[in-house]
Parts: sequence; C-alpha cells; structure tokens
Amino acid sequence: MSDRYTITAEPRVVVGKKVKQLRRDGWVPAVIYGQQDPVNVQIEAHPLFLTLREAGTTTLIDVEIEGENRTVLAREIQQHLTRGDLIHVDFMEVDMAATITSEAVLVMVGESTAAEEGLGAIALTLQSVEIECLPENLVSEIEVDISQIASTSDVLHVGDLTAPEGVTILTDPDTVMARFAFETLIEEEEEEEMEMGEVLAEDVEIIEKGKGEEEEE
Repeated sequence: MSDRYTITAEPRVVVGKKVKQLRRDGWVPAVIYGQQDPVNVQIEAHPLFLTLREAGTTTLIDVEIEGENRTVLAREIQQHLTRGDLIHVDFMEVDMAATITSEAVLVMVGESTAAEEGLGAIALTLQSVEIECLPENLVSEIEVDISQIASTSDVLHVGDLTAPEGVTILTDPDTVMARFAFETLIEEEEEEEMEMGEVLAEDVEIIEKGKGEEEEE
C-alpha cells in the first residue's frame, strides 16, 4: 500500500471570478465530490502543492474539514501553464468498503543478463496499468522484474506481472510492457555512418578530379 497523506481544508464560500483574490492570498480552491453532496473547500497553496507532488492522483489523502475527515483521491489538478501554480483541484471521495479503479506506474527492477553483456538495454513499452482494488490496497507503482529478459528476443507481457496482494490488474495480459531496445537503433546508426562514408568518398573523388583539371590548365 502507498503512503497516506493528510491535509487540512476550510469550507469555501468564494466562487466564480472572486477566487482570483483567493489565490492571491495563498489559497487554492478545490471541490470534493463522490460519497456525499459536493463541497467547495479552500486549501493553503504550499502544503497542498507539497502533498500533491508526492501523492499525485494515485495515493489516498485524508482531508480534514472542521474536524471531519474525508478520504479522497486527487482526480483533476489544474496548474498555471508557465508558473506551475495550482489553480484548482477536484478530489473524489472514496468508499473504503468499495473497489475503485486507478492507474499504477510500472517500475523496472532487477538486472537483465543480456543488458549486462552489453548487447543493449531494456525499455518499457508501457508506462502504467489499470488496476482495481479496495482503497486500503491501492498502490501507485508495480514492479517489472527485467531479470526475466535473458536474450534480445525476450519480451515481457502484462500477464508476467506479480500483482500486489488485494490488487487486480485490468490491463490486457497480452500487452507487451518491456523488451530489449537499442539493438535496432545501433544498426540504424551504423547504416547511417556507412552511407555518410560513401557520400564523403564521392566528394573526395570530385575534389580530386577538380584538382587534376586545375593542374592541367
């Protein structure tokens, strides 16, 4: 299970264009929806930024509002295009007794013997998978053991993943998620170098020919 975060919010009565002043005062407008009626809240910008930087959209956050706790996931985070300032956040309240769907990022672990032999490197062709679980079992990452890739022809599929306890992976198990890389790239680079060499050789012939003609004159 991922780490869990706690943040304090206050009820918000300011809406519409007036929220600009709210942001200038160091607050971020947000809304919590899901299990109860939607509620508008405001949260201090700096602690919210730090929390979301760690939690993202895949980690549970406990929002305390006037002594009441609501467990949520950040579902939409709006930021200023150039400054990166938080503009607005949508939180979805979760029912701890009901399953939810989310995304888990794939992270490579282990060592590939083929890569260690200098034949190339391993690359992920899939960055995340869709999962289903109870909120208490929610994870933000799932490990991909690349030690299973022993040769340049080996590939790993989603079905090769070991799902954490209580987690069901919904992504098609036949989807390729990791494979040997750079072998094709290296071959292409060698071909480009050969082509460049041929071009340079032709240029030399032309230069030499031109030089001979000058000497004859």
